[in-house]
Parts: sequence; structure tokens; C-alpha cells
Amino acid sequence: MSVFSRLYSGTGAFDVVGRRKAWYVTFGVLVLISVLSIAIRGFNLGIDFTGGSQIQLPAAGVNGTITTEQVEQVYRSAVGEDPATVQSAGVGDSATIIIRSESLEPAQLAALKDGLNAQLQPVGGEQVISDSAVSGTWGGEITRQALIALGVFLVLVTLFLALYFERSMAIAALVALVHDVVVTAGIYSLVGFEVTPSTVIGLLTILGFSLYDTVVVFDKVKENTRGLLQLTRRTYGEQANLAVNQTLMRSINTSLIAVLPVIGLMVVGVGLLGVGTLADLALVQLVGIIAGALSSLLLATPLLVDLKMRDPRFRKQAERVMARRARAAATRSGEAPESADLDTTDDEAVARELRRERALAAAASSPRRAQPQPGRPQGKRRRR
Repeated sequence: MSVFSRLYSGTGAFDVVGRRKAWYVTFGVLVLISVLSIAIRGFNLGIDFTGGSQIQLPAAGVNGTITTEQVEQVYRSAVGEDPATVQSAGVGDSATIIIRSESLEPAQLAALKDGLNAQLQPVGGEQVISDSAVSGTWGGEITRQALIALGVFLVLVTLFLALYFERSMAIAALVALVHDVVVTAGIYSLVGFEVTPSTVIGLLTILGFSLYDTVVVFDKVKENTRGLLQLTRRTYGEQANLAVNQTLMRSINTSLIAVLPVIGLMVVGVGLLGVGTLADLALVQLVGIIAGALSSLLLATPLLVDLKMRDPRFRKQAERVMARRARAAATRSGEAPESADLDTTDDEAVARELRRERALAAAASSPRRAQPQPGRPQGKRRRR
């Protein structure tokens, strides 16, 4: 059976839960690298957080289109240092160039505007070159509000999962959410993109996607494990692994559909329109969507299984499953089982479960018969 057939069948062909130690090590390494990058490299904070000056001028000049390289050269000669960022925004007649830098003195600002007007000659003269001072307190206020929103979100998520599902699922989902936030922030630190308010807002938007994917998987786990303690066909881990396989293709399709617009945002917004601020938002969403999908399937569910197996009831149920399988194997090989003190109701429960599964499969595969419409005769009438 090919990989795609195994994906679409959802019959438990991929042993996700059984390899949970490998997933724990992989995700642990990602979190460690992210934390080290945040602690050592830090973030490239924009002037919205640090404060500074912003200068904007049209990209259309008397002698042709003004490039960012020309603007950087003029800034360097007028101020004596490099600007923080020089970005182009817009297309056509509305195209502009935005300079962000440390706070400039009035004399430096006047020299810069004179140099830009004299050397680059933007259409409209010096009066079209605008400047503004950006306070770092605004970015700090955005960050504070974002942290408050994150805290409220986590509290509400915990209550929802604990009430709708159970405590173990709430803990596993929160661990996956924290992983997504840390890894996304760590990759942002490694890449070195400028952190703007759009970055903070984009970081909050990925939490909803990650939670959605986790809830879909956990809902299937809850369905598969209903009444499991009275059955001896599969263990909790095996039923959870079956749930992951059954929702795997759905998660992949959902992630691809969510990633495609983000890639379009990066290609069109950054590549064609030249809006550099869109790159910050697109990167954080791209990384967050991928991390959220992976953590929901490969981290949250295996962690849930480990938490559930701490319960003595599920451990005893797993022991009964293994004992029944050992007895069945000994019976097939002609050897007597080591112990015959197992309750025969186990086999009866398995038989009932198998009959129920066959009945559900038959009902799902058989076509529905058309319902008779009122007023229409059914069958052939006998001639008199």
C-alpha cells in the first residue's frame, strides 16, 4: 500500500504514538534552540518598540525611480551612520520609500532632507519629504496588551478544554500551544526579521489555528476511547494513534489551505508590492501554522497518552489487552496459556465490538433507498 493510500485510509498504518519518545526529543531540541536564540541573539525590535525617527518620500524622482540603495547612501553621507531600515512600499505613482532610524537631532534631520532633495530630486520637491517621531511607549503598550490577551486566551482555552474534554487533554493542548509560541518566536529571532506590532498580532492569530487542529484530533480520540475500559481489543494509546491517523489527512489539507494564502501574501505583498511590513506578518503566520499542525499531531496526542496511562484504570485495561492477545496467540499455536484466570466476558466484549463495527461499516457503505413520495403509487397495480 502506497503512502497516499495509507494517508487516505486512516487505518492506523502510521505509528505516531508508538514513536513518541522520538517526537519528544525532536520538539525538545526545537524548543531548546529557540530559547537559546531568544536569550543570546534576542529580537530585532523595530522603532515602534525602541523609538526613533521615520522619514518618507515618493519613489518617483525627476531623473527616474529612486531606489532604496540611493536613499541609504544619502542617509549615510548626511547622518554619518546606517539607517535602521529602508523599505519601499506601494507601486506605480503611489510608491514611497520609508526610512526608519534612531532618533535624529533637528540639525541631522534638516541635513538629511536637504540631501535627499538635492541628490535624488523627488517629484514635488522638499515639501513632499515628511518626517515623524515614533515613541517607543506605543510599541510597549501594544506588547503589554498582547500579553494580557495571551493570558486571557490561555485561561479561556484551559477552561474550555477541561469542561468539554478533560483535564489531561487541557494540559496536553496547553503544552502544544506553548511550544508553538516559543518555536515561532525562536525562528523569528534566528532569522532576524524586525519585530513590529504586526508581528505581535500575527503571533496571537496562530494560537487559534493550533487550538483548532488540536481540538479536531482530541475530539476523535474522545470518540474512539468511549467505553474503552470495558473492552479489551485495543489500548488507549492504540485508539489515540488510530484517531491521529483518521484525522491526519484532514490536518494536512487544512494546513495546506491555510499556508497557501500566507505564501501568496509573501510573494505578492513583499515581492511585487514591496511592502516590507507584510513580510513580518507572513513569516510569523507561516511558521505558526506549520508548528501548530505538527504539534497537534505529534506532540499533543502522544503527551495525552502518557498522561492518561498514569491512571491505574487504563494501565489495568492495557494489561488485560496484552493478556488476551497472549492467550489468543497461545491458542493459535496450540500451546496452553500460562494462566486461565481471565474473564471470558473479555472475549464476549470483543465479539460485540467487532459486530458493532461491522454493522456500522455496512450501514455506511450501503446506499440509501429513496423514500417514497406521498401521492405516488408504489409497485405495479394488478390488472382486473
